[in-house]
Amino acid sequence: MPVVVVESPAKAKTINGYLGKGYTVLASYGHVRDLVGKDGSVDTENGFDMTWEIPADSKKRIKDIADALADDPNLILATDPDREGEAISWHLQEALLNRRGIKKDMPVSRVAFNAITKKAVQEAIASPREIDTPLVHAYLARRALDYLVGFNLSPVLWRKLPGSKSAGRVQSVCLRLVVDREMEIEAFDAREYWSVRAMLETPRGQTFEARLVSLAGKKLDRFDLADATQAELAVQAVESRTLTVTAVEAKPASRNPSPPFMTSTLQQEASRKFGMGAKACMSTAQRLYEAGHITYMRTDGIDMAPEAVIGARDAIAARYGRDYIPSEPRIYKNKAKNAQEAHECIRPTDMTKAADELRLEKDQKQLYDLIWKRTLASQMSGARMERTTVTIRDKDEQVELRATGQVVIFDGFMKVYTEGRDDDAATSEDDKRLPAIHEGDAAKKVAAYADETSENQLIKAPSNAVLGQQSFTQPPPRYTEATLVKKMEELGIGRPSTYASILSTIVDRGYARKEGNRLFPEDQGRLVTVFLSNYFRRYVSYDFTAGLEEELDEVSAGDKDYKDVLARFWRDFSAAIGETSELRITEVLEKINEVLEPHIFPDKGDGTDPRLCPKCEAGRLSMRTARSGGAFIGCSNYPECRYTRPFGPPGLEGEQQGDERMLGVEPESGLEVWLKSGRFGPYVQLGEATDENKKPKRSSLPKSWAPDTIDYDKALQLLSLPRHIGVHPEDGELIESNLGRYGPYVKWNKVYANLPDEEEIFTIGMNRAVEVLAEKLAKRGGRGAAAAPLRELGEHPENGGPINVMEGRYGPYVKWEKVNATLPKEMTPEDVTMAQAVELIAAKAAKSPKKAATKKTAAKKKTAAKKTAAKKPAPKKAASKKPVDGAAGA
Repeated sequence: MPVVVVESPAKAKTINGYLGKGYTVLASYGHVRDLVGKDGSVDTENGFDMTWEIPADSKKRIKDIADALADDPNLILATDPDREGEAISWHLQEALLNRRGIKKDMPVSRVAFNAITKKAVQEAIASPREIDTPLVHAYLARRALDYLVGFNLSPVLWRKLPGSKSAGRVQSVCLRLVVDREMEIEAFDAREYWSVRAMLETPRGQTFEARLVSLAGKKLDRFDLADATQAELAVQAVESRTLTVTAVEAKPASRNPSPPFMTSTLQQEASRKFGMGAKACMSTAQRLYEAGHITYMRTDGIDMAPEAVIGARDAIAARYGRDYIPSEPRIYKNKAKNAQEAHECIRPTDMTKAADELRLEKDQKQLYDLIWKRTLASQMSGARMERTTVTIRDKDEQVELRATGQVVIFDGFMKVYTEGRDDDAATSEDDKRLPAIHEGDAAKKVAAYADETSENQLIKAPSNAVLGQQSFTQPPPRYTEATLVKKMEELGIGRPSTYASILSTIVDRGYARKEGNRLFPEDQGRLVTVFLSNYFRRYVSYDFTAGLEEELDEVSAGDKDYKDVLARFWRDFSAAIGETSELRITEVLEKINEVLEPHIFPDKGDGTDPRLCPKCEAGRLSMRTARSGGAFIGCSNYPECRYTRPFGPPGLEGEQQGDERMLGVEPESGLEVWLKSGRFGPYVQLGEATDENKKPKRSSLPKSWAPDTIDYDKALQLLSLPRHIGVHPEDGELIESNLGRYGPYVKWNKVYANLPDEEEIFTIGMNRAVEVLAEKLAKRGGRGAAAAPLRELGEHPENGGPINVMEGRYGPYVKWEKVNATLPKEMTPEDVTMAQAVELIAAKAAKSPKKAATKKTAAKKKTAAKKTAAKKPAPKKAASKKPVDGAAGA
């Protein structure tokens, strides 16, 4: 039996049903080979030879195909009818030849069909051809280009811009569109303007709204009413005059349907109407195609097969009547530049079947219904309308108002489908309906705006019949997936088969994010775009990328040699890579500071330097990158000045998100410091949970610390816990303090001793810690009973309580309650007097007040703790190390 190979099991199952038992239909599960994932897989020194590998899963697929061919060496490659499908067939043939599953002289048939229907499949099997070499060469060129950019440009990013993940030939250009639009929005300067409208009534009591278009004999342009004063004068002018309809002009108009779908327009419309992302759209369309319901979904063609046109016209006549069929079929000109890739449009395989007549899942039903309606509408009669313009003036012609509207006389294709609009598309007042209005009619003003509200200013006439409304010009909207695909198509960037994967990549890499249906650039996306735009400008140029796509199309058509295209590209690209070898990170960061200055260091408006550090008032703010890849703004006087804030405009450090508050950025990691509220109360957290870091560091607030008193320094103080105090004199094991479920404590060698005061976790020194641990052991009868005093000096003369001289691990000290004060070197335990002891105790108590540590202290504690934490002492060898945080005196 001949062996037919397709990409997917679903497609194999459908085709097997059409071909019957005389064929063996197997699935390759997509590509069976790819470039080896290491540098050098495209040999730029030897004609761009490529090194391929077969993944483990694909080896099994190749074996199954080879085993089937052992019984009947008749191979039919029936992969998708595009450049990618041609490449899969070529890879299958090469892999089978290398495995000796087929012989060089064995005939291999290539068949392609645009729809998985019985007729299309059988016709394709009956008309085999050879593999299209130019299409394969176009694939090889594209794959090599993407590899050369990725494997050479990404390492430059990693070295010069820590935290960057990757760069791509088309991906980076797509990201630039998103970033450029965001910078355009941020630089936008809104301009004020006013409009005036009035609610009028016909003699028959029907109301309509008209807009002021001329004042004092002068036609009003958009910005002629520039402020409230001018608008108020205009409102008064309309309010004070008697108005009459002076002209009614009705003109016939028509509207024709949109062409049937190709890949990009399907993605755009699915996004507009269902909020369906490009990736989800293509996945859903793939399932519809493999089930035989629609034609192939990766196409830049909009023409329709003649039999499909006939089928659409018959379906329209049966459902809606012959009035809805134009006298001649509609022919749409294909926009594709390359005829070899100009496939048929995306349409149903059976025009008579609506979505309700098929058993489909919800998303498939939605998308099929969209395709079915668009296809039928594309072959329906145009809509006929009457557009009416009404002019209203006063007798002196000092004011002129205009009302427009339309009446649909015949709905035509609009009965089935109207194309969605992007919200940045211009809307028209022509869509409004108008009542019957005649020339010479009085236009009486009627109260209508009494309850009118707006975020902007309103000026209402005393009669509430005339309204002036303030407006501001709006920046361009952020891209949706629909509008971004549309823009990429307009610029000639990418191809229908790549749009969905490109959009997914920039989001998955953390370069952009989707909020609602909008695309926002992330900080790392901005940095990558600025870096590439400055050091690899040509390769993120829209024109260059589009030109390269045209060259690849010429390769597809057999008009260019793909290796010549690769050679020209590599000659210039490798030189650009080499020019960055001496580039220093500091130089890169300063360039980014310069380019993004309006965004991250906006003018304060008071003449002061926006880059002056607000904390030390001496250092200069600049963008910095952390080892983890995060970006933040920091002071040039670091570490003396530890001021930081999140990357972006000032003010983000106090940003609220529900019950959360951002406090700043931790310099070493570049992660944001948050105050949050959880199930067990408030806590601070370093960074957000990610796939790589599912449990970010966090610390609960001490009970005595109110959430509204927590600032950046206090948060870092908490996040520095556990605090390493030093090593125990007996065994060299680490002693640390921390805040636990049952309050503050010190820990040593599995011994936990509670501290009576939360502040002690930040101030307790070595002697006090050893003493507390000894008391804990003494209470439970263990080793380490409390040491006896060297001398007992008596009761404290002012506050009471015994004062004793004790022997400490780091020298003798005087003890009173929780205060341990080390004796100066010149003072011996035998000579110390009560007065000296009281003075030492007072001085020590002044340094460790029973209140929250100051910001300055917090910063120092945190730094020291970090240094100790970086290298934990070994159990025995660390005994000789000196304690931290002044533990000797505590």
